[in-house]
Amino acid sequence: MAETGLTYTVYDADHMTQAEIYGAVLTRLGGERPDIVALTADLAKSTKIGKFGEKYPERFFNVGIAEQNLFGVGAGLALAGFTPFISTFAVFTSLRAAEQVRTDICYQKLNCKIIATHSGVSFGQAGTTHHCTEDISVMRSFAGMTVIVPADGIETAKAVAACCDWEGPVYIRIGRGFEPRCYENDQYDFQIGKSIQMADGSDLTVIACGPSVQHAVEAAKVLKAEAGLSVRVLNMHTIKPIDKDAIISAVHDTRRIITAEDHSTIGGLGTSVAEVIAETGKSCLLRKLGIPDQFAIVGYPDDLYNHYKIDADGIIEAANAIMGTELEADEDWEDEF
Repeated sequence: MAETGLTYTVYDADHMTQAEIYGAVLTRLGGERPDIVALTADLAKSTKIGKFGEKYPERFFNVGIAEQNLFGVGAGLALAGFTPFISTFAVFTSLRAAEQVRTDICYQKLNCKIIATHSGVSFGQAGTTHHCTEDISVMRSFAGMTVIVPADGIETAKAVAACCDWEGPVYIRIGRGFEPRCYENDQYDFQIGKSIQMADGSDLTVIACGPSVQHAVEAAKVLKAEAGLSVRVLNMHTIKPIDKDAIISAVHDTRRIITAEDHSTIGGLGTSVAEVIAETGKSCLLRKLGIPDQFAIVGYPDDLYNHYKIDADGIIEAANAIMGTELEADEDWEDEF
């Protein structure tokens, strides 16, 4: 399929990722759970929630281009006993409708499940207005909000299924849908709040989320082959509640940690990990890879991942740098955590 500018469309995506996108899983769950309803703001095809609407039109609501109303209506349906799945672009969810998500949904502890698509720079060629590199920071600051950033379509399916039985508001952050697979199949255990170790290692740890997980796995293989480094890779798919035990173990075992995310370095995964490290009182070298304190430039996602050094090349560069940095001895290193 030729790809020139914006020529690939949501219709092409059906053929590329249909088995992996959450729309198919949500449609299946809709047959099992009559309480599930789906809502969109005129983005049914782009976000793939339209698949649910095709199967269950009586439980599907399109409010038009009115994102603030979208979440208000979702809150109302939750109060009426339904389990709303609300889907629109991440930038509209976390910025345009932030007040409604915070006050209408989180403040009332409502059982709304939010699927935010086109996050980070996954729609990089659409420009700054459609980038969203602030949403993890915003969403994890809302009291009671659970924040999940799946590594690929397979994990997105698992997250959607898991959040059905998770009480309270959930924010699931995914890309545009063209991201490659990280997992070969779905035969692995997924638990909200529990990270997944993709590779074991003792020299340093890379903690990643979203598309950066696959890049971290690739980087670990290269670093092993070319530099003999033993790199632990953690897929931190749940940012809130974060897996503190896995982070603390990484601090204790490797003392060198790199975080990688398609998000601002302010307030996202890197900041969440740093908060846990600070609580341990143990010395640790930390490098946060992500979008710096600026609006991202325009371009294709893979080019932007490389530009901002959140791909395998960037992680390898950071790993070599952090391994060349000396650590001060910690006299109390053997203290209990």
